[in-house]
Amino acid sequence: MPTIRFRPRLYDSLRNYSRDDFFTDLAAGITVGFVALPLAMAFGIASGVKPEQGLITAIIGGFLISALGGSRVQIGGPAGAFVALLYAIAERYGIANLLIATSMAGVMLFAMGALRLGQLIRFVPVAVVVGFTNGIAVIIAVQQIKDFLGLSIQKMPANFVSQMGALWDAASTVNPAAIAVGVGSLAIVALWPKAPRRDAHWAVRALARVPGTIVALALGTVIVSALGLSIETIGTRFGGIPDSLPRPGLPSFDWSTAQNLVGPTISIALLSAIESLLCARVADNMTGDRHDPNQELMAQGTANFIAPFFGGIAATGTIARTVTNVRTGARTPVAGMIHALTLLLIMLLFAPLAANVPLATLAAILLHVAYNMGDWRAFPRLRQYSLNYRSIMLTTFALTVIFDLTVAVEVGLVMSSLLFIYRISSLTRLEPITLSQSDAGIAAYQLYGSLFFGSVGKLESLLNPKDPQPRVLILEMHKVINFDTTGLEALEALHRDLFRAGGRLILVAPNEQPRSLMQRTGFLARLGAHNVHGDLTEALDSAHRGVPSDAKVAPPKPPGH
Repeated sequence: MPTIRFRPRLYDSLRNYSRDDFFTDLAAGITVGFVALPLAMAFGIASGVKPEQGLITAIIGGFLISALGGSRVQIGGPAGAFVALLYAIAERYGIANLLIATSMAGVMLFAMGALRLGQLIRFVPVAVVVGFTNGIAVIIAVQQIKDFLGLSIQKMPANFVSQMGALWDAASTVNPAAIAVGVGSLAIVALWPKAPRRDAHWAVRALARVPGTIVALALGTVIVSALGLSIETIGTRFGGIPDSLPRPGLPSFDWSTAQNLVGPTISIALLSAIESLLCARVADNMTGDRHDPNQELMAQGTANFIAPFFGGIAATGTIARTVTNVRTGARTPVAGMIHALTLLLIMLLFAPLAANVPLATLAAILLHVAYNMGDWRAFPRLRQYSLNYRSIMLTTFALTVIFDLTVAVEVGLVMSSLLFIYRISSLTRLEPITLSQSDAGIAAYQLYGSLFFGSVGKLESLLNPKDPQPRVLILEMHKVINFDTTGLEALEALHRDLFRAGGRLILVAPNEQPRSLMQRTGFLARLGAHNVHGDLTEALDSAHRGVPSDAKVAPPKPPGH
């Protein structure tokens, strides 16, 4: 069992922490806090819970992920990747069971980190990641159409097909005021200057420091309040946002339902692990740093276990907020902790104002997030990739949109595994070696690649009962990189058939892994040392000389043993 190593990056960062570091982290943390404010509320609503639950996730989950994580600059909180999954879980099992599943996923994440499984997330194929990321972006965008257009729909369904039907049926209830606010908000978010020219007026440079999402949120709220527009707001739908954190408490537990939460728990844990470690790698590329994936998983696990006791939902690393954190100069995890405290201060002081925030503005912000989240250029680039890559990505994308993320990732991973097996088996070759006329009765073959369960058929085809059998069969194996127990069984069967017919199997130059497996299972002893040689010349000399009189020959292992 591996020894658990719990060492947050914060511990090392504070060793030589200076006053200059603090003020740099302070500026970055406050900036990211304002960027996270509308996103946290919007992701909460889109996930099927109240907006304050998104804020609580960003405050508690974000603080714990920064304080305990394995990255210097990663920002944690509710993420767009979870929207479709959490909404479906909440619809099917209820909010209480969603919180229970999130806490159980936290335990699983911590265990993954403690057992040092962080590197395994890298084995998820790029085609699967791109497929489900683009699928999630489509789902987020579709879910925002209702509020962006002001449609009168009592409750949005959980699946894509039903959502499109509900939107079509409610098309006649479009609210022009909501469209105006939504379009204006989207224009502000998309067009707000990110990096003004150095020679721009000081006022332009100052305004550019304010996130476009905050500007859209403030203007949308002011316009709706001043003009008295009849559109839905946080207040009309949710009754506003409380001005304090709730007291911790256990979600109501129903075992008859909770025992069915294994699938949702695994889905939340895997998605959180994938998203957080992908985000950490993005941060590493920007900073030249290197995160600790196992420590990051333990931090994610702690955050996801604790946040639901306050009503929070699943938290993970968030790429947009992490990138903002890096670009504004964050140096240590203190910036992420300040981001969480900034959100808490805003919640305590300005919660009553949130009642007037129009949902059309939050929908516009999420539409912009969905657009930036998806890798839309991946579709026209598909022609450059193999049929396998295209099949995996498009299947994962379609299943994410039409069914759900869990099914999509499962099918995508199974497809990737099967296509990989097919690819590797197709690379395994068995080619005859041309011998001289003096080598009559001897057959020699060169074996390339990997001899495993997907490629053993090529070895089984060597001895055709309809053809004359060689008295000696030589297998040149120095280009066999590895084989598994199924490959060993095929080799054993070949040896057994030749032995029964009075022939011999000779192996030439087996590599370390195949030799080790054959040694440990006793196959080399049964084959005999006189039937294993270092090169083809030695093997041919042995074949001509026959079996030495002092050779120890053990009978082959019978089938099924």
